Amino acid sequence: MGRYRRVYRAFFSSSLARELEFRANFFAKVGENLVWTGFFVLIVLVIYRNTDSVAGWSRGDAFVLIASCFLLESLHSAFCFSLLEIPEQVRKGTLDFVLVKPVDPQFWVSLRRFNFSQGGTMLAGVGLLIAGMVMTGQHPSPAQWIAYVSLLLSGLILFYSFNLALMTLGIWLVRVDNLWVLSESVLQVSRFPLDIFGVSLRRLLTYALPLAFIATIPTRQLIQGLDVPMLTLGLVWSLGALAAARAFWKFALTRYQSASS
Repeated sequence: MGRYRRVYRAFFSSSLARELEFRANFFAKVGENLVWTGFFVLIVLVIYRNTDSVAGWSRGDAFVLIASCFLLESLHSAFCFSLLEIPEQVRKGTLDFVLVKPVDPQFWVSLRRFNFSQGGTMLAGVGLLIAGMVMTGQHPSPAQWIAYVSLLLSGLILFYSFNLALMTLGIWLVRVDNLWVLSESVLQVSRFPLDIFGVSLRRLLTYALPLAFIATIPTRQLIQGLDVPMLTLGLVWSLGALAAARAFWKFALTRYQSASS
């Protein structure tokens, strides 16, 4: 573990040096992320201008929901940004160099670059979470906060696993750089409360395609009370998805043909 901590510190330092080298680009990306966050908040305000509730969700509830989405998205983009580079590494042959390094290849391709421009989105997410909780007027218990954070991390693991499996397809398909659009579509669906859908679709998005665990179910832990069965199911889903994604990644590497072959 000590070696991996040292390697990650090197990743972090090199990513910081890269950002400082192109400071104007860094501030432009931060500004772009904040503008997009503000735009989405305006959409929510417009929706709730003429109504107090949407499918049982108040404006404060909606703020907590989108805060959860922004926090998850920014954390994933900050820490696992380099996942998007897998197809390019396969195409250029640089994945060969990753495979011969004395570290786990999944660790390398997942954490190689830290995206500092997501810092503004993280802060915006925290601000929206605080604002939403003030609007709701609720005071969640410590157990509810623990459940919320646990499920938010579970949702992060689910989203990471999905992206790892998606980008792993680049080992066979090569030209799949735009697969990130599918990942973005998953986030778009997750920004809406699960209750706006019909019963059948809600069950599908909870038990078969667990998009509900990305934002809706974590948010419910704060605004509707502790739900131990959903907490347990979220943890099981995340661990199962991570194991499946890693198994798929390792299987793909056995079929990988290096650029020199």
